[in-house]
Amino acid sequence: MSSRRQILEAFGLIGLSAVLPSSFAFGQAAKENELKVPGALGDVFLGQDDAKVTIIEYASMTCPHCAHFHTTTFPALKQKYIDTGKVRFTLREFPFDPLAVAGFMLARCNGNDKYYAMVDLLFTQQKAWVGTPNPSESLLATVKQAGFTQESFEACLKNQAIYDAVNAVRDRGEKVFGVDSTPTFFINGQKQSGALSIEELDKLLAPLLGG
Repeated sequence: MSSRRQILEAFGLIGLSAVLPSSFAFGQAAKENELKVPGALGDVFLGQDDAKVTIIEYASMTCPHCAHFHTTTFPALKQKYIDTGKVRFTLREFPFDPLAVAGFMLARCNGNDKYYAMVDLLFTQQKAWVGTPNPSESLLATVKQAGFTQESFEACLKNQAIYDAVNAVRDRGEKVFGVDSTPTFFINGQKQSGALSIEELDKLLAPLLGG
């Protein structure tokens, strides 16, 4: 689990600390009506409100399987199902480490209208900022491409409200829906774990779409 102090120390910043709860019971059945309740920062949806299928993904910014899904499968999912009005999609934060928390905070600080552009940038360039000798410099260099400055970067990572909200989404995913790995998907309330391929999604979505 991560703490805000770990994040601020990692990036040379000063701030308060707040530790995530250590453990929760897993395996609770996810109820579709509970899943519809948005997270602490609100859900940023792609697709039509009246789509037959809703997909909610819990992901970690530093998770290589999540990056693989978003760089290989998600473009096909978007073109085939989201852009055609068949699927409504949202990504929820489930960070496993301080760097992932920082990535999500930066995505949220950039504004909901730019949320997925930032998510795409961080996943496609994940190897450039994850596992580097100086993660602060690497992450800053990456998000500068989205318009961040040194000042706005530091201000975002010191934002207690966004930090708390990102962790609240993670905690709820773990406590209420039994999420314990990433990526985890809920497709009309049904839980699926792992970086699904477009072929696997085709099979899962066909009966829900009347195919």
